[in-house]
Amino acid sequence: MSDEMQPGAEKGASISQPPRREFKARGSFVERCTDCRLPQLNCLCSYRTSADSQARIWLLTHPLEHYKPTNTGRLIGDVLAETRVFTWYRTFPDEQLLALLDQPGFAPFIIFPDDHSDYADRIVGQDAVEDAKSAGLIPVFIILDGTWRQARRIFRRSSYLDRLPILPLETQKQTRYRLRKPASPSHLCTAEVAAELLRQNGDVDAADTLDDYFDTFNASYAASRAHHKLEQPTAAMARLLARKAGRR
Repeated sequence: MSDEMQPGAEKGASISQPPRREFKARGSFVERCTDCRLPQLNCLCSYRTSADSQARIWLLTHPLEHYKPTNTGRLIGDVLAETRVFTWYRTFPDEQLLALLDQPGFAPFIIFPDDHSDYADRIVGQDAVEDAKSAGLIPVFIILDGTWRQARRIFRRSSYLDRLPILPLETQKQTRYRLRKPASPSHLCTAEVAAELLRQNGDVDAADTLDDYFDTFNASYAASRAHHKLEQPTAAMARLLARKAGRR
């Protein structure tokens, strides 16, 4: 097994075999930053900063999500360098993900609602995460990155995930995501889910940073859709800039 497969050895967020296709949808002709993929009018790059966390985030991403500039999963990798992103294909499980799941230093948890009885025996709470940390393991939160319908399909059609415990996200927060209409206000987007998981794990600084970065993304993208240039930084933007300045 190579060094990059060892816990603690990943060097930056990585995407395993990302699909390559030009984005063709509403907004596809907008001039975008090649790094953050936001419209140049309100580029996100100057606000990008990093944070550290005990827990890791692994994204199992539906292939269509890679093409969407509104996808928030990529924001997690901007803030947490050890984030891993794996593309989900029904008939071809990602070999790197399978290898990492077998690494003894990790304690992976699937993040999924506890709304069906057929997997009730796999449901665990935060105490299971604390037990893993006490045993010297690195907790890993595996988030199914896609629409709710896509996430359920990934969950139901990935037999290699059947052996993993399921950790439902317990929160009363409602989504702040303004770029897609959720089926319910309680349906958080991927970045919001990650921030809540980090906060519950005690990684408060990382959670706050990701929240600010998400809010900055949200405001910047919404303003760009209205062809409006943000002249003054929002409160979240100001906190990110101060954080970057303090790290120099």
